[in-house]
Amino acid sequence: MRIFRKISFLIVLIISTVSNVLAQEKLKVVVAGLSHDHAHIIMNAYRNNEIELLGIAEANEKLVERYRKSYGFPKEIVHNSLESVLINTKPDVVLAYNPVSEHIDVAQICMPLSIPVMVEKPLATTLKQANKMAALSKKYNTPLLTNYETTWYKSIHKQKELLEDSNEDIIRMVARDGHQGPNEIGCSNEFLNWLTDEEKNGAGALFDFGCYGANLMTYFKNGEKPISVKAVTQQLKPELYPDVDDNALIVLEYKNTIGIIEASWNWPYNIKNFEIFGTKTSYDAVKENTLYKYSSHDDPEKVSLKKTYYDSHIDYLKDYLSGKISPSNDLSSLENNLIVIEILEAAKKSAKSGKTINL
Repeated sequence: MRIFRKISFLIVLIISTVSNVLAQEKLKVVVAGLSHDHAHIIMNAYRNNEIELLGIAEANEKLVERYRKSYGFPKEIVHNSLESVLINTKPDVVLAYNPVSEHIDVAQICMPLSIPVMVEKPLATTLKQANKMAALSKKYNTPLLTNYETTWYKSIHKQKELLEDSNEDIIRMVARDGHQGPNEIGCSNEFLNWLTDEEKNGAGALFDFGCYGANLMTYFKNGEKPISVKAVTQQLKPELYPDVDDNALIVLEYKNTIGIIEASWNWPYNIKNFEIFGTKTSYDAVKENTLYKYSSHDDPEKVSLKKTYYDSHIDYLKDYLSGKISPSNDLSSLENNLIVIEILEAAKKSAKSGKTINL
């Protein structure tokens, strides 16, 4: 009798386990463009069987073939246009890895079909584009999200948690983002072609890395807009980047808070560093898994990090699109990223005019 009960229990356990596995369906994805090198992230997820790749929209045959050799997806799922991909497929989400100026094209195709979209940062090249995209999202009640690498950093979310627990006001925020330069670190030619084009990328380092700081500061200020924006840009390597800035400084004025964004293609190494200074303590997110708390200049405390948020946009999208979470004004949100583009556009105007831009 006991043996029978044990066998029955095991059968129920196995059935339950299989049911749970089947219930955890993979995210169904269509990829729009492959010219953004971050596309390798989602293609690695495909290779690791973490997503279901329904289709790819990319007209550059040489680029497609290079990706096919690396990731082994069938040629049949590749189309020259996003419209042709979506004729016979209904993805959970379209992920855009095309030039920033073409994000609006993806939104115009997907929103009327009620297909959610997540674009790689930043949302758009101009506020006019961003507002049109937001209007489409609202009209068709369809999510439009933006993906940043730093959104999935444990250090960032622990930093915000500690700050909120302390009830301290934010006095100063400092974001340092960038690397030695896209050419120097070996970005693909397809990526470089639009990344160093002001019309297609919005600017150079100002947009490419300034967006990180604007995104984080908007998040830490709970959706508050800065009062004013002042920016300075430079071309330290005009022989490599003749058409765009490669070094930028942006100062954001909030009520009782200053935000400083240092965005550059001239760092001696890759950097994504975010510092918050409160009234009594400071918190320095040095990188993804490293956070220091300072109660005095000479007394740093390395903070133990636990998972408090999602590790990647894939898991986030699964829960977001299934309704398990309904965040507002988070790092991926449209609300946040409309403010990001307003900040970047004001910074661009400020750098060109030499004037402070009031928002």
